[in-house]
Amino acid sequence: MGKFLDIITPLLVIVPEVQKPIKKIQFTEKLWWSFGALVAYLIASQVPLFGIIISNSSDPFYHMRVIMASNKFTLMELGISPIVTSSLVMQLLAGTGLISVDQSIKSEKAKFEAAQKLFGLIITLFQAIAYVSSGMYGSYSELGFFISAFIVIQLSFSGLLVLLVDELLQKEYGLGSGTSLFITTNICETIIWKSLSPSTFNSGRGTEFEGALIALFHLLITRDNKTRALKEAFYRKNLPNITNLLATVIIFLVVIYFQSFRVELPLSSPQTRGSYGTYPIKLFYTSNMPIILQSALVTNLFFVSQLFYKKFPGNVFFQLLGKWQEMPNSGQSVAVGGLSYYLSPPRTLWEFITDPLHIIIYIAFVLGSSAIFSKFWIVISNTTANDVMKQLKDENLTIKDYRDRTAKSVLNRYIPIAASFGGLAIGLLTLLADFLGAIGSGTGILLAVTMIYQYFETFVKEQGDFSALF
Repeated sequence: MGKFLDIITPLLVIVPEVQKPIKKIQFTEKLWWSFGALVAYLIASQVPLFGIIISNSSDPFYHMRVIMASNKFTLMELGISPIVTSSLVMQLLAGTGLISVDQSIKSEKAKFEAAQKLFGLIITLFQAIAYVSSGMYGSYSELGFFISAFIVIQLSFSGLLVLLVDELLQKEYGLGSGTSLFITTNICETIIWKSLSPSTFNSGRGTEFEGALIALFHLLITRDNKTRALKEAFYRKNLPNITNLLATVIIFLVVIYFQSFRVELPLSSPQTRGSYGTYPIKLFYTSNMPIILQSALVTNLFFVSQLFYKKFPGNVFFQLLGKWQEMPNSGQSVAVGGLSYYLSPPRTLWEFITDPLHIIIYIAFVLGSSAIFSKFWIVISNTTANDVMKQLKDENLTIKDYRDRTAKSVLNRYIPIAASFGGLAIGLLTLLADFLGAIGSGTGILLAVTMIYQYFETFVKEQGDFSALF
């Protein structure tokens, strides 16, 4: 498989590509490109798929929609799932040596990126067909061949647009990447909506508002017993409560605090004297990629497990993969057995106490996969000690007071530890947020904070251009 990229090279010509900008894009122009991408995403998240038959059937992606930036029954049904899944597949193939690629060679790097995009298109088509065939938009007999095919075309076309927008931003037309922008927007939207939503529900104790803050004031105004009203606002079940909101704020603050953990290695030039800044090695060295890849893995497992369990509920193998049960009054399915159950976070404190095996396996999976994906990612993203040393040499720089050979040993002392321990820390924060019941899930909160912090650093770095806006 060493020449796998050469084998699929003829297929890469059909993959659309965004050309790199000829001249440097100014910061204000990057803001406009990013704003345009955001507006396109928000519009696509509200445009319903044409031809579908909306039902109250369970949602296989319910638990991961916030993280995958998807919205049910709209053009953004698939969200960024195809991008992340293709990245996961290519990462695993390259990390295990099944694909040999030298990222320092531009031609090989270009082939690798094109192959990843090709896999993204294939996965988009596969997921679109799987969604339609699962009966999510109505049975095939009700939809017919042409409507079913048209739904697949809509999903595939919107998936292609997401791939191109992500590439557009990554090629320095905008800020960050499409995946980061879409995830951050979706998570922040979810937090705001669950805090301030005016939607009402009848829970059997009277009308209640969905938004946690609105529910707090409504309960304090309408209930005579203010102590009981406060208790209900803080601990009400099946709807966002003040405890969830406080947990979200706490996790936000903790992640921001951990973002400041870094080692600054001073740089110098062997040829000229003077200071040349520093090379920062952060605790979150691989940023949020480990948790994104882990989420993609779990999302696809849950989807496949729920799809097959629905079709073949008596099959022993599919029961081992996961048993699913619909929750009353919500139409959503939750894992109650099998591998899917043990890889999903506990839903209640009682489950935490009565099923310690579930907690142990879930914690081990989150921590282990985060650390492994983090170490894999530094190889794929060319941020190992060797890659950093090569980058510094190309810029005629080295670590101050060290020669090249010893400078490399200094990088090897910090980078692998930052990658593995940083991935472990990300996993711990995810677990903490899940156990506290943070809105948007622990993974979602972590992704939102790290991405917002990255955008903040970009603004600070480009503050000269940013001041021109005023």
